[in-house]
Amino acid sequence: MRNFEVTFIVDPVLSGDEIKSTAKTYSDMLSQEGCSIVHNDEMGLRQLAYPINKRNSGIYYCIEYTCEDPGIIDKMQLALKRDERIMRFLTISLDKYGVKYNEDKRNGLIGKKERPKKGDEQKNQVKRKVAQDLTKIEGIGPKIAQLLHGAGILTYKDLSEASVPDIKAILAKAGSTYEIHDPSSWAEQSILASEAKWNDLHRLQKTLVGGVAAKAATGEEE
Repeated sequence: MRNFEVTFIVDPVLSGDEIKSTAKTYSDMLSQEGCSIVHNDEMGLRQLAYPINKRNSGIYYCIEYTCEDPGIIDKMQLALKRDERIMRFLTISLDKYGVKYNEDKRNGLIGKKERPKKGDEQKNQVKRKVAQDLTKIEGIGPKIAQLLHGAGILTYKDLSEASVPDIKAILAKAGSTYEIHDPSSWAEQSILASEAKWNDLHRLQKTLVGGVAAKAATGEEE
């Protein structure tokens, strides 16, 4: 059995019953000639790419069918050509890829995106993280905050859980300008920020210079 598809445009000035009757004419013709109808697709009113018979739109139909003798195609195309109700038509042979494409399209796998359910959408919104202002951490400026966000460290909690070597690797990847920064106190600061202990955070930051303990920054020994 070979697979074919015929698409035709019906004059939109016809009544609804006449349009349906026109489509049925060719579906019945194929069945009477021993063809098996795979799918009747009433695509409805569509804008034409260019005017045809002073019409700017038409009713589109597409019939996919299988048959053993392709001789029916010539007979049907002659009938379509003589039918004043038909504005244009086209018959094509479908290979296995065309058949699979049509099947996937009918099953909603092509051309349609499944919209999330309202409940699922709300759950996804809850799961989304909101990037926090990491510049509140002593030693982190806007550029470094941007680097951390880009690496997936969006919140104070993320920063508190990130290891010092991992953060150093992010900074080193951005170049020597950032590689010199010491993130050793960022986790401790981030824990206080994530718990909204701002007074404690400010007290801690007074002991830091550029995000580093003052003694360590000046090279003093205890």
